[in-house]
Amino acid sequence: MDAISSNDLPALFDALRRTFAEQREFLIALDGKVGDSDLGITMSKAFAAAHETVRALEAGTPAARQFKAAGMAMAKAAPSTMGTLTATGFLRGSQTLEGKEEIGVAELAAFWRAYFNGVAERGKAKVGDKTLLDVLDPIANSMEASAASGASLTEALAAASQEADEALERTKTMIAQHGKAAAFQEKSMGLQDAGATVGVLIIQTMRDFVSGTTGAA
Repeated sequence: MDAISSNDLPALFDALRRTFAEQREFLIALDGKVGDSDLGITMSKAFAAAHETVRALEAGTPAARQFKAAGMAMAKAAPSTMGTLTATGFLRGSQTLEGKEEIGVAELAAFWRAYFNGVAERGKAKVGDKTLLDVLDPIANSMEASAASGASLTEALAAASQEADEALERTKTMIAQHGKAAAFQEKSMGLQDAGATVGVLIIQTMRDFVSGTTGAA
């Protein structure tokens, strides 16, 4: 797949729905170590709602409108902190897709940078605070580098996923500065950040969708 078209998006959101349904219990257990154990529930609800909303849209609905609708559905279905941040990322990212017929490497680079900026502004955090941002920034950086080098969409998403994996591993060396996990301080050391894990799952699902390994492409 050289680019993601508006007609591909219902299937992409179905892939995301399936990912977070499958990872629900894992995210609950991960979040329970220094959080309140609701992350898996929140994310599965959010992406199920996003998929239902996008699937119900008229065929050929522009990509920007589909991502915006998905973000609004997430915000309504999962009004927790992480649900709100994830929704904000999709809403902010949708703005970069206005007027775009297809989503290629350059478009996804702009989407992920806007996603990062939206989450940073809404969450009042910064890179290094052991949050979703610690994965989003490397994803955006990688996509921007791929756009500049002329990489294919498959190559770009594979590279971004690798960067996200490595960034997630680095969160194990950080101490949480925000949310309920911050109350545990030193106890959060050695654990991968739950929010950052969500970011990794999103980019991995996009990678697999574009490469066809999910069977959805």
